[in-house]
Amino acid sequence: MTLDFLLLIFLLASTALSFLALLLTIFNAVTIWRPDKKSENGENDQGSVSILVPMRNEERNILQLMENLSQVKDIGKYEVIIIDDGSTDKTRSLLEQEKEVLPQLQILDGKILPPDWLGKPHALEQLFKKSTSEYLLFLDADVRISPTAIEKSISMMESYSWDFISPYPRQIAQSFFERMIQPLLQWSWFASVPLRLAAKYRIKSMAVANGQFFLVKRAALTKIAGFETIRDQVLDDIELARQLWRSGARGSVVEGSDLAECRMYQSRNELIAGYSKSLWSAFGSPFGAAVAASLLLLTSWGVLLAALFISPLGWLAFFAISASRLIAARSTKSFWQGFLLHPISVMILIFILLRSFYLKRRGELTWRDRVLTR
Repeated sequence: MTLDFLLLIFLLASTALSFLALLLTIFNAVTIWRPDKKSENGENDQGSVSILVPMRNEERNILQLMENLSQVKDIGKYEVIIIDDGSTDKTRSLLEQEKEVLPQLQILDGKILPPDWLGKPHALEQLFKKSTSEYLLFLDADVRISPTAIEKSISMMESYSWDFISPYPRQIAQSFFERMIQPLLQWSWFASVPLRLAAKYRIKSMAVANGQFFLVKRAALTKIAGFETIRDQVLDDIELARQLWRSGARGSVVEGSDLAECRMYQSRNELIAGYSKSLWSAFGSPFGAAVAASLLLLTSWGVLLAALFISPLGWLAFFAISASRLIAARSTKSFWQGFLLHPISVMILIFILLRSFYLKRRGELTWRDRVLTR
């Protein structure tokens, strides 16, 4: 094979993949579910709700979260249970002070972490066992929901006869690293998973979910024995969706930027540490991670280099992949202004991916002052 022929193959492959990503992004942007309907009577009467929040060293989020939850409406009876999972800061004392703000609040002391469990699934399991309601909302401490977010989510579940729903919150990004990575993560499933088809046929390899806001019926969670089957999973939200699909439950991720928002990380180091803890498992295996990284490079730096040095056709590919980034960001109300910086986003992500595997191999992955094992 001549060099010119290889370059042509490279150009055609990168262009085809870029336009495929664009078409899939457009498909998802048009068809993704959005829970924007209220129940006709203005209040959900399908059952009570348990709002379940795991906490470990969350003192910076407590006051805003309690105020936020005190504004919930249109869901009738509900309880709020927060587990203090071995916090070493002011989490517990602040929670005690907030009981007057939120009378429904119950505080649960986390048990000692068993050796075969990871911290978050263990906390979620304890919350599940303590809860009493038909609908269980698992909510992260840094998520802020709209007053009717729960009611709208339950109404959507009922209208589609679903057993669970995962409204993907709007991701707040303020620093440079946040703005490079957060929109990229949402684009990654917009550009690679036909969400409606995946949910309809319950294709487990295409499961997408976000544990920041995950609402599930008690019966469905009981059927899979709670969090026992995902006790050692770093990506507990995606694995939970897979287990629910495997059991016959129905549900999906939906676009939830009007229902909730979240700023996951507030510094570069926090973001890198946060994604390092889980990226090693995001693609199933080191081989899967290598394939994913190669495709990301091909449709970012590959198309850019092709445009600069091989053929003007490369600019069409660069336009396609950039347009897919823009559409995904606008559809999820993410930071969209950096859509032309896709190659930089990819390089940062691959750096964190390599760091994740390096720390995993050395047994040095930690989160919330706990060593992560599997």
